[in-house]
Amino acid sequence: MKLFMASLATETNSFSPIPTGWSGFKEHLYTKQASRGEAGLYAAAVTVWRHRAEALGWEVAESLSTYAQPAGPTVGHVYEAMRDDILSDLRSAMPVDVVLLSMHGAMIAQGYDDCEGDLLDRVRGIVGPDAKVGLEVDPHCHLTEAMLDNATAIICYKEYPHIDVTERAEELFTICADAAAGRVTPAMRDYDCRMMAMYHTPFEPVRSYVDRMSAMEGTGGILSVSLVHGFPWGDNPRCGTRTLVITDGDADLAAERAEALGRELWDMRGDLRRFPGMDEGIDRAVASNAAPVVLADFADNAGGGAPSDSTYVLKAVLERGLKDVAIGTFWDPVLVGMCIDAGIGATMAVRVGGKIGPMSGDPVDLTVTVRGVAHDAVQHLGTSEMNMGDCVWLEADGVHLVLNTRRTQTFHPEAFENLGINLAAMKYVVVKSSQHFYDGFAPMAAEVIHLGTPGAITPDFTRLPLTKRDGNYWPRVDNPFS
Repeated sequence: MKLFMASLATETNSFSPIPTGWSGFKEHLYTKQASRGEAGLYAAAVTVWRHRAEALGWEVAESLSTYAQPAGPTVGHVYEAMRDDILSDLRSAMPVDVVLLSMHGAMIAQGYDDCEGDLLDRVRGIVGPDAKVGLEVDPHCHLTEAMLDNATAIICYKEYPHIDVTERAEELFTICADAAAGRVTPAMRDYDCRMMAMYHTPFEPVRSYVDRMSAMEGTGGILSVSLVHGFPWGDNPRCGTRTLVITDGDADLAAERAEALGRELWDMRGDLRRFPGMDEGIDRAVASNAAPVVLADFADNAGGGAPSDSTYVLKAVLERGLKDVAIGTFWDPVLVGMCIDAGIGATMAVRVGGKIGPMSGDPVDLTVTVRGVAHDAVQHLGTSEMNMGDCVWLEADGVHLVLNTRRTQTFHPEAFENLGINLAAMKYVVVKSSQHFYDGFAPMAAEVIHLGTPGAITPDFTRLPLTKRDGNYWPRVDNPFS
């Protein structure tokens, strides 16, 4: 057997003002040897696949692995160059028995609403109908017809935060290897739930729902079950929640189970988590008798394409006179450089945040003291390393800010601890993230509050400015099935 594998990933926020170009991809991961020890989310799958294939004595052909921090649509010629590089490597590697791709699932480029479907269609055209083509994607994806038509098997991460990338890569390899050996015949079907929501898997009722999904696998001919959360801020005709079931050769069973799971999710809609507004959430934190309270600045999550420089929560903290507050991370390479030049202990006037556009709010002028500097800092999501670039810790009268040079969401307490900040001494910790912070911060938090903040990915799904899908989804309409 011969395996060909590659990884091309970014999550596109159609409404972000930040273009995704060469610098975005080459800043984080851009190599054809990712399986040889590169760290990060989008090197994990190819690393698993190489180990599994070589253990079976397969030949492995590895192409490009690259990832860009979520932002606006990818520049057209940049996507085409990366896509064509992968396809050229595939042609050179032919014949192959199995193709495995790690992508995000919500990548949009100029001229391409569905980069995953486009690449899969071209891959299928090269390898023919008999080769097995597997795709591992983030659940915040658009599950399109082109993806379903051209893949043998598609598997989403089950957990949010995404701490199971390695496990899902193992699962995809097993299904495609078994299919290549003739042991199974995957049949995929999906169901449109007509919903837009956030499905945080640590919390009920989603926790039990995902556990029930997992328990179905390996019984009664069911190979895999995925919940496609959808990415509400990607302007795609298939934007929204779907259920996906893969069976061994029984398409009718796959369709039946996908619909049953979708209807079950619909019945749970009233019990899904809702987010307090920013002021309401801060009031709740102030009223708490325990510390630290972790507050998620949901809408300024760089992992959803936001700038990570909004000032709404910072201004609220300052107006209320709150102390012992840590906030991070603000993306500001210019200010970070200035503070490093000034040195630890320097006191200086700075302008924080509000730089990228209206969704970032107004800039805030502060007099700060530089308390710490960290070069090439790293934080973790599960076992995956996430590079933050250079970071600085600034204090303004009991308010502690972390700024960094690589736009990224806050995943782990390391984002603060790398600089020497003692989070146990804080009353409030504000993280610019929607959910990936949870696995790292929950163990040290007295309480976690997700704030429905203003910004680039505000969680008001009734007002999404979508133009390419209809508005017939909940909660925009009460009953999209009527």
